[in-house]
Amino acid sequence: MNTTELGTLYIVATPIGNLEDITLRALRVLSEVSCILCEDTRHTKILLSRHNIHTKTESYHARSADSKLRGIAERLERGEDLALVSDAGTPLISDPGSPLIMYLRREFGQNLRIVPVPGASALTAALSVIPVPSGRFTFLGFLPHKKGRQTAILGMKAAEDSQICYESSHRILKLMGELDTFYPEARVYLARELTKQFEEVLEGTPAELQVLLTERPERQKGEFVVIVSKK
Repeated sequence: MNTTELGTLYIVATPIGNLEDITLRALRVLSEVSCILCEDTRHTKILLSRHNIHTKTESYHARSADSKLRGIAERLERGEDLALVSDAGTPLISDPGSPLIMYLRREFGQNLRIVPVPGASALTAALSVIPVPSGRFTFLGFLPHKKGRQTAILGMKAAEDSQICYESSHRILKLMGELDTFYPEARVYLARELTKQFEEVLEGTPAELQVLLTERPERQKGEFVVIVSKK
């Protein structure tokens, strides 16, 4: 019978842009665990190097095989403490991690400590500078690329609270065009490049934002938090 105490899995938020946006606790945890599970080890090593952290890293991402889940579980069974990070922000919030957590919950139940180490999130960063009436909103994550996309956009119009989603630089103009077609009167905020050098918040109707994005194509770069606000 294995009497080794289970290790702890830490879910660690990392910066969404500015590498200084990380907590003292997160830095300590990343220094102390035996291994950091990364969406992209190359990306995470930039952060670790900046803060002089030399912990071993290992890849874990949305396309990882089931055997990877079992391997992580075995390390925790041996008593290793591990950290899970994504490329930017908080794991599981439109980032990899959910399949791993569900698997570990099934394997270990309440015996395994899964500990959040909170910090940066594009969602909360945007909400801190954009007024959402009554503080009520629905977070949609990334909208479907094809099937179900129109339904999601029509749902934004029908909703009684503000609707928030993430969008990439490749589809931001497309989204503004779709909103202009199905919800032209919408009041939309675009928060882009949050915490980075060219951070900005744009506001307007979908048609007005299409003009702003087209006149200055550099504004189409980066990741976007899109808030469709209820007046």
